[in-house]
Amino acid sequence: MDYVIEMENITKEFPGIKANDDVTLKLQKGEIHALLGENGAGKSTLMSVLFGLYHQDAGTIKVSGETVNIKNPNDATKLGIGMVHQHFKLVHNFTVAENIVLGYEDTKHGFLTLEDSIKKIKKLSEKYKLKVDPNTKIEDISVGQQQRVEILKMLYRDAEILIFDEPSAVLTPQEIDELMNIMKSLAKEGKSIILITHKLEEIKRVASRCTILRKGKHIDTVNVKTTSNAQLAHKMVGRKVDFGIDKKDSKPGDVVLDVRRLRVHNPNIKTDVVKDVSFNVKRGEILCIAGIEGNGQTELIHGLVGLKPLSRGKITLNGKDITPLSIRQRSLSGISHIPEDRQRHGLILDYTLENNLILQTYFSEKFQRRGFLKFDSIRANAERLIETYDIRSSKGAISLARSMSGGNQQKAILGREIDRNNDLLIAVQPTRGLDVGAIEFIHKQIVDERDEGKAVLLVSLELDEVMNLSDRIVVMYEGKAVGEFDPKTVTEDELGLYMSGAKRRKV
Repeated sequence: MDYVIEMENITKEFPGIKANDDVTLKLQKGEIHALLGENGAGKSTLMSVLFGLYHQDAGTIKVSGETVNIKNPNDATKLGIGMVHQHFKLVHNFTVAENIVLGYEDTKHGFLTLEDSIKKIKKLSEKYKLKVDPNTKIEDISVGQQQRVEILKMLYRDAEILIFDEPSAVLTPQEIDELMNIMKSLAKEGKSIILITHKLEEIKRVASRCTILRKGKHIDTVNVKTTSNAQLAHKMVGRKVDFGIDKKDSKPGDVVLDVRRLRVHNPNIKTDVVKDVSFNVKRGEILCIAGIEGNGQTELIHGLVGLKPLSRGKITLNGKDITPLSIRQRSLSGISHIPEDRQRHGLILDYTLENNLILQTYFSEKFQRRGFLKFDSIRANAERLIETYDIRSSKGAISLARSMSGGNQQKAILGREIDRNNDLLIAVQPTRGLDVGAIEFIHKQIVDERDEGKAVLLVSLELDEVMNLSDRIVVMYEGKAVGEFDPKTVTEDELGLYMSGAKRRKV
């Protein structure tokens, strides 16, 4: 068998953790090979070794049968290896073309020339149906288009081996479909692809073989067609995974959150992006705001928690008008918030885990006395939450949040917000980018909150999550609430029609 990549017995250690422990992965020419594992299983580390961001402590790498020493990403690029990172490496005030040629610029008499580069970019964009304008600034395009720029960056550098690190974590369902088609066409052209993911459906759609890691070790390499989702999940987390959500019928009580005719303005586009939205959330129920990304859900939540000012409207929490209150005052009034962007709004990445776990409570008597922090209490709080929510990191409570995997960052936020024991839990994309084991855990915590009489406001793009987790659904389209539904009686197809604007009804 001819392999374009052979990673044999790779070991990579960091202080306190063995991220890769004697891992072997082999990639055939023209195949899409999935790399599956829980958050923190060592997938990204293994690919970072292949791309030259890290150097292995033991093991060998062969490219097309020849042993190579990849010291940095430039070495990887010369060997035809490209990588699309989970968090894109783009300069936001540069154009698409400027980002693609960065480090590989053509110059004439010392001046940057982009004409030939733009021609090549347009040609590649048309060939692979990437539909990106080379002259647009990165800050003006969607996340899905930014990902296409990263793909073009690899193709521009003539990469033959393409690594995709959690490529669908920030994409809408429609963008995911387009990405899957792009990957298939790249493989047909003879490119070899490694797809890092924990989404089993994506593996089934595009991959031929799958290598599974668990806690840094190689568990198995399997044929995707002959392996069921249940078998893949079991190998990934080491136990049987329940794909359903164990949920009794809701018993709604008093109204906790009441929102009346809310409008939120976006100064960048000089228009209201949330337009007269009204709804309420009761104790003991999960209300889901559903919709395709970019239809005002983000701004709605930012308006509720105080991150964005309201143009108009009234927010009542437990009968008290909280509209004029600050972010902290709203939080202390009884709102817990799991934000959409965990790194930007959920954590301070250069703080330790234990300090991130007290961000909204460090000023309480529990954690300070006369203005001085009580370090023993902060450590004890962190260790309790780490154990309760299975938050994994290399150095426990003193790990930097930046060093933790996305799934463990999410568990830290979930634990912190639920532990505050507020009447309202707002959860925005709570399982985005998480593996099946973490999703199962987080869904259980959200249902438990509901069953304890809390009001839960969920925002999700995942239709499965919307249908299985919610007790009521409100669909948003172009900033308006266009329909309210019972998940027991509505179909995914009908929801899709409202989400796309093809149908609407009064809420």
